[in-house]
Amino acid sequence: MIRIEPKKRISGEIKVNGDKSISHRALIFSAMSKGYSEIENLSSAGDCYSTVKCLVKLGVEIEMGKTIRILGKGLGGFKEPEDILDVENSGTTLRLISGLLAGQPFFSVITGDSSLRRRPVDRVIIPLSLMGAEFWSRGNNRFPPVAVKGRYPLKPINYELPVASAQVKSAIIIAGLFTDGKSSITEPLPSRDHTERLLPAFGAKIEKNGNTVTVYGGQELEGQKIYIPGDFSSASFFMVAGLIVPESEILIKDVGLNPGRIGLLGVIERMGGDIEVYHKKDMLNEPVGDILVRSSSLRGTVVKRDEIPILIDEVPLIAVLGAFAEGETVVNGAEELRVKESDRIKAIVTEFKKLKVDIEEMPDGFIIRGPSVPEGGRVESYNDHRIAMALAIAGLASKGPVEINNEGCVVISFPDFWDILNGL
Repeated sequence: MIRIEPKKRISGEIKVNGDKSISHRALIFSAMSKGYSEIENLSSAGDCYSTVKCLVKLGVEIEMGKTIRILGKGLGGFKEPEDILDVENSGTTLRLISGLLAGQPFFSVITGDSSLRRRPVDRVIIPLSLMGAEFWSRGNNRFPPVAVKGRYPLKPINYELPVASAQVKSAIIIAGLFTDGKSSITEPLPSRDHTERLLPAFGAKIEKNGNTVTVYGGQELEGQKIYIPGDFSSASFFMVAGLIVPESEILIKDVGLNPGRIGLLGVIERMGGDIEVYHKKDMLNEPVGDILVRSSSLRGTVVKRDEIPILIDEVPLIAVLGAFAEGETVVNGAEELRVKESDRIKAIVTEFKKLKVDIEEMPDGFIIRGPSVPEGGRVESYNDHRIAMALAIAGLASKGPVEINNEGCVVISFPDFWDILNGL
């Protein structure tokens, strides 16, 4: 358990860990490349080390250190794993590795922890099966563990995703490299495009037309030197802290500003938040900049379904903002949160009610009637890193101390969170 005391003021200049989503992809694309790749500022998240361990079991040589050095296997140099691939809590690892394994002519099994084994995998199994890979999993091919018998070459596919998902889209793009033709993936709404931005840096031909991405099979990737920008989702917690704690100012350096990730910035601006972005630059097709945030008087807003794909991880923080804002804050179209590490809608509503926040649960989101400043109290993290961190940020501006059970789960995405928080 950790105890968060309310603060009268916070300030500081910080850097956050490397972007988790880009880190997963940099590891996998490096493993699929010919020659050596070097990765700097890899995310220290436990999820990314799950990806490292799976790649090592597939025969990839990885030297860990401040700079990660990877000797790629090319598209066809992976070996059949002698043991089960345990992705632990990382849904990203499971989905992206599934795309890689679909194109390998051997048998493998993927599992994870108890939380991940409750998360559905059918949305990635269905398209990869259409490409010719064979899958078996629990619950009529819905839940992990997942057994995979891949094939090479896979069949090209033209596929429309029923729900916008960067992870499922990326799995199909990766599998598309193992075909002998071109594959197209269409989303109903735009989602994160880190895969489409990073693969060309390794030499792949990717085309994008509206919400459709086309990848050409049989392309060999070449090893690269990669620097990972700061994780926007990690930075978001400190952005919200700076907004809600009185007389505060926080500067966050070198944050990734991918348009598919920064939906929270638009929400903050609508709510009247004092936030500015400086020193913009490009790094490997990814925009990067510094974010300055100051304490602000906030007003409620409505978050609509079409915004959810670009701020899905930040919805718990919108609840925090809503508690300190004047008027109603409504989140719609976020039912995807019910199948994350926890049912995040239920978790947010249940724990905020314990803190006496005026919040109402809906099937696809919630309504907060503010201002409804949290009281002190003891709350649960549900072993969900983003719930734990959101509750900690709320505690910084609450009326009394907030005690959070099982705070150690933050290592899944942001091991340095408590150190940075204490340093402000």
